[in-house]
Amino acid sequence: MHFYELHEGDDDVYADILLVREEEMDPEEFFEVVQSIRSRVIDSFEQDTLVEAIAEELEANYGFTAITDDRLTAAVNVSRDPEENFLADLDTTEDGTDYATILADLQAGDPRLN
Repeated sequence: MHFYELHEGDDDVYADILLVREEEMDPEEFFEVVQSIRSRVIDSFEQDTLVEAIAEELEANYGFTAITDDRLTAAVNVSRDPEENFLADLDTTEDGTDYATILADLQAGDPRLN
């Protein structure tokens, strides 16, 4: 198995997706394929992120499998504190809503907070 990763965003907000493929693809070829897909989908994708749209194309046409949350069998929170170790709930909320997280670093006195 060969592993690949797509990143999207800047220093503050980003998304990434891991992909796996049985046959190795040269990194430069992978880059060119991703760029080709990006140019085709950039103005018309319906997924939440550009990397999700590209990953979907890589799965459909290039033999990749995207490692996404909906494919997880188990997730375990691991901490130095034994009380913070637990098997994470992989289900969406009770009403079926799935959430994305955004981290905002706001400073006291920022006029945008008023």
